[in-house]
Formats: sequence, C-alpha cells, structure tokens
Amino acid sequence: MDVMEKVVALCKRRGFVFPGSEIYGGVGGIYDYGPLGVEMKNNLKSLWWRWMTVEHDNIVGIDGAIITHPKVWEASGHVKGFVDPLTECKKCHHRFKADDVTGQLCPDCGGELTEPKNFNTLVPTELGIIEDEKVKTYLRGEACQTIYLNFKNVVNSTRVKLPFGIVQIGKAFRNEVTYGNFLFRLREFEQWDLQWFTKPEEMDKWYDYWKQARMDWYSGLFTHPDNLSFHQHEKLAFYAKKAFDIQYRGQEMEGIHWRQDWDLSRHSQFSGQDLTFEGLIPWIVETSGGVDRTFLFLLADAYTEDGDRIILKLSPRIAPYKIAVFPLLANKPDLVIKAKGLYEHLKPLFKTVWDDRGNIGKRYYSQDEIGTPWCLTVDFQSLEDNTVTVRDRNTAGQIRMPISELDSYFTEKLK
Repeated sequence: MDVMEKVVALCKRRGFVFPGSEIYGGVGGIYDYGPLGVEMKNNLKSLWWRWMTVEHDNIVGIDGAIITHPKVWEASGHVKGFVDPLTECKKCHHRFKADDVTGQLCPDCGGELTEPKNFNTLVPTELGIIEDEKVKTYLRGEACQTIYLNFKNVVNSTRVKLPFGIVQIGKAFRNEVTYGNFLFRLREFEQWDLQWFTKPEEMDKWYDYWKQARMDWYSGLFTHPDNLSFHQHEKLAFYAKKAFDIQYRGQEMEGIHWRQDWDLSRHSQFSGQDLTFEGLIPWIVETSGGVDRTFLFLLADAYTEDGDRIILKLSPRIAPYKIAVFPLLANKPDLVIKAKGLYEHLKPLFKTVWDDRGNIGKRYYSQDEIGTPWCLTVDFQSLEDNTVTVRDRNTAGQIRMPISELDSYFTEKLK
C-alpha cells in the first residue's frame, strides 16, 4: 500500500474526510470533511486569510455568491472555452479526457475508443419557480470571477490605491470527467484566490514578487518543503506573458497567472460598466490555489511510520488539536480532577482535547496518528509539585514543566 492509500484510509478511520453521501453509495468526486478534517481545513484557511489580509496592508477580502448572472460566464469565456475533449470506450463504456489517453485503445480494457467530443465542464442550474420561465445559469466554475464583479464596489467603498489586492476563499464546481485521486480532482472544491491589481509597467515586478511569496508561504507549512517546485507553462493564453504552477511532487497545487487586463476588460464590455480605476483598467496577477489539494498534500507530506507508530508530522499551526491532556490513570479521582482542571484552563486558549481511554501508551499513539503536537500527562508528581510531563509528537521525548509556564510555552511554540 502506497502513502496515498494509507492517507485515504487514515482520513476515513480517524474522521478527517468521508465520502459524500456514503450511505447512498456515494457521489463521485464529492467528499465531506469530518470532525478532525474541518478543524485542520479551517486552521489552514485562517492562516491563509490572516497572511493575506493582516500581514499585508493593501489587501482586502470579499465573499462572493456561488450563483451569478449567466452573462458572467459568457464574458469570462467559460461558456465557449471551458471545454474538454471526451472519449468513451465502446466496450466497457468508461470515459476519459482525450488529452489523457495515448493511442486509440481504452487504458482500462483495451477496447476501441470513440472519436473525441467536446463537453463543457460548467455545472448548469436554473433560477425561477415557473417551469417554462426558468433562467439557465451556472454554479461558478472558478471562484475568482466574483472578485472582478465586485471590483468597482470595492474601490468605491474602501481607500485602496494601486497596487492592491482582493482575496476570497470560496467553493467552485466542475463537471469533471476524470474526477478522482481522492481530493485532488473534485466536482465540488474550494479555492483561495488573490487578484492583485497593478499598473501595466509594474506587472513584471509584482508577478515575480507573488510567485516567490506564495512558494515561501507553502514552504513554511510543509514537513518536507523540498517536495515543492515550480512548473513553467509553455502553452499560454493569448493575454499571458508567463504562467507558473507551484507543485507538490509534480502535481499542481496553485497557479500564478498573468491575467493582464483581460477579465476586467471583458466584464466592462459585456456589462457596459466603466471599470477603469486611476485612469486605466488595471492589470492582474492572480494566485489561485486549491484548498482541498493543499489539505491532501499536507497530510501526505506529514505521514510518517516509525515501527508500529503512525505519526502525522503536521505543522502545529494547522494540526486539528494542539494539545491533548491525560490523567496518568483514569481510575484515580485525584489525577482526573487535576487533569480536568488543566484541560478546562487550556481549552479556551488552544484547541485542546481530553483523552482518558485505555493505557497511556495507546493514548500517545492515538494522538500521534492525528497529528497532535503535544501531550500533557498529569501524574502523581503533579499532585505534589504542580508540574506535568510535556511529550513531543515528533520525537516522543518528554520534559517536565510547571503548569504555570504552559500558557507562555505554547503561545511561543505556535507563533
């Protein structure tokens, strides 16, 4: 079993990710996040949002709607251009993107393939209550379009000046033919996008800046940052001068795109609205990443086996729980009361979990498997001198520390 298969099994077993609608047999390419998964995903998104909007003075955020006016997707080029060539096996009827298949035979059964036909990957929907009067529109195929739609609202309601950014984290939807590889290719997924608006003459400078800044941000989260690399695109859109992906072991995680003034110009043309600002239509550097893909790659990168011990060596900043608190023995009331008091104290400060099941060794292994960085054990010495053992997830090493010093210790560790 390879690492990815082990990660998929761990996600289901420990409550990170579940198949969507599993009790009805599931829906391909759609997953639900469980109790641990939603904590980790929220930690990840909070870090991104804080880095963008707090650590940068000139970036503001929005939260756009999933359903937009249908003309949005005509203006963006998705209605005509958001297509993939589809081929089907005449024998087993499996379908493939034609670009992913070499030769004329089915990679699954060896049968003959049909001629490719184009299909649009936008997910259609309808608005209205009367059957013959419903308006056809789409679930958004990418999250960034609502940033362009709100460009004028943002500049009119804030004090931004060029260069500046608008960010968003949001859902997008695609009718993928070859969905799969767990969270890598989904029909419903989340993106985090920065649209950086600048003057044309400063485009090169800011493109290079954001390309490196995004790589540095990811490198600070991954257990093995040497697994990250840039991939330069050779085929470019007509308005693009360059395009790079940030990859994890050769798989795309985030794109750094040179969008020029394409999007704002198109929406200005289709809507009839003047989207100039400071005397021009700004050019755009886009950084667009997959939240679900990042989540998956972080788990895979952190997955470690040490004998019979499974360890998720996640960055403490994104781990679902930061601290686990144990009484050494669950059948000793004095230890339980002391440990419960410590747990109640730490819980509002750090994401903390209580565990008194089984023996202490099994509890350590259980917390290692879900990535909890530190385990605190209240033992008989704790009753005498008000100290506890602090166990490190990665090394299994322990130190003894006064309870009074724990707040400052973990605050420093989690900076």
